[in-house]
Parts: sequence; C-alpha cells; structure tokens
Amino acid sequence: MTRRITNGRGVLIAVVAVVLAALVVLALTLGGGRDPGTAQPPPAQPVAVVPTPEAQSQDAVAALPKSEPVSLDIPKIGAHSSLIPLGLNPDNTVEVPPVTTPLQAGWYTYAPTPGEIGPAVVLGHVDGNHQKGIFFRLKELAAGDRVSIGRKDGTTAVFEVTKVHQVPKKDFEGEGVYDDTAGPELRLITCGGVFDRNAHNYVDNIVVYARLVQA
Repeated sequence: MTRRITNGRGVLIAVVAVVLAALVVLALTLGGGRDPGTAQPPPAQPVAVVPTPEAQSQDAVAALPKSEPVSLDIPKIGAHSSLIPLGLNPDNTVEVPPVTTPLQAGWYTYAPTPGEIGPAVVLGHVDGNHQKGIFFRLKELAAGDRVSIGRKDGTTAVFEVTKVHQVPKKDFEGEGVYDDTAGPELRLITCGGVFDRNAHNYVDNIVVYARLVQA
C-alpha cells in the first residue's frame, strides 16, 4: 500500500514536470523568449532637426557692437530720414520727434542700438503740422519687408519685418515692445487708429516688429 502511494506520487511529479516543461517551451515560442513585464522598448531612432528658414537666418547673423544709428531707409513706403536721439519726458514716457518736423524720425537712446542684441526702437509721426509724417504709411508694412538702419560706425543693419500690430494705447504696456529678445531686433512705432479730437491724439499705436538679417 505504501509503495503504491509512493509510486503514484512519483508518476504525478513526473507528469507535472513534463507539463511545466511543455508550458515553458510554449511560452518561449510565443513570447520570443522575452518577459513582457520587463521588456524594454526598442531604442528611439535619431530624428534630424532641420531649422526653419527664420531660425537659420537668425542664427547666421551675428549681433553688432554698439553704434549710434544715423539714418533710416524703408523702400516699400518711401520712408527716408536721419535719426535724432530721443530720451524720456519728465513723466517717464518716451520722447518723440518734434511734431513741427513730422518727417523726422528718432531713436530711443535707452534701448539697444540697432544691431545689438535686444529691441532697438525708432519712433516717428504719422502726421503733424498739417503734413504727412515719416511713418504715415507704416501700417502698410508686412512680414518680409526690409528696413535699413545706417550706423555711425559705417555699417548698415538690415532688418526683416516679422509682424505689424495695431495696439490701443491703453494696452501698449502689455504689448511687450521693450521686452528683452534673444537676438538683435527692431521696433518701429507711430500713432494710428481713430483720431481723438478731445485728446488731440490718436487712440492706437502701430508697432512694427523686425529682426536683423544682414549686417
């Protein structure tokens, strides 16, 4: 009796071993020999990063050293002017050229000079003294148009327009016109929109954004 029980257990163990071995073989066959719970994903394939034309152009143009701007040239709108320095008014607003000479543009001396890293700023009137101003047609500019700034060191900084915004003057602070930039940029600013006769001023500003593309 004892021997039969012992022999029966031996047979059972042998059968179980055979079954387990068969299951292991089957699992290895179906699973490719990999544990699905610990298998690592295939390594990612390297992706070639191709810079956009804007990035390529920006990266290709090095910033210029500081040098005062002396002239402005915007062929598309026929705007040509010397540049006078502009500072701050007593109320900390930015100065503008004299309204009696509306064809005169000026550059903001507390900003970078055109070609340096950061946003250089040039201001001009849309009109004044019963005449059209230097920036009368500024709102006609569009992405891709060129603006040239002659500099005192004899170089010319050429900028390409990226966008044109018409901004209510009450919202101008939030427009980020004077915010730092990674590369050399330019801002052209004038008045626009409806003329408020009570305030004797326009209600909006036209702001042209441009980046250095040639020096």
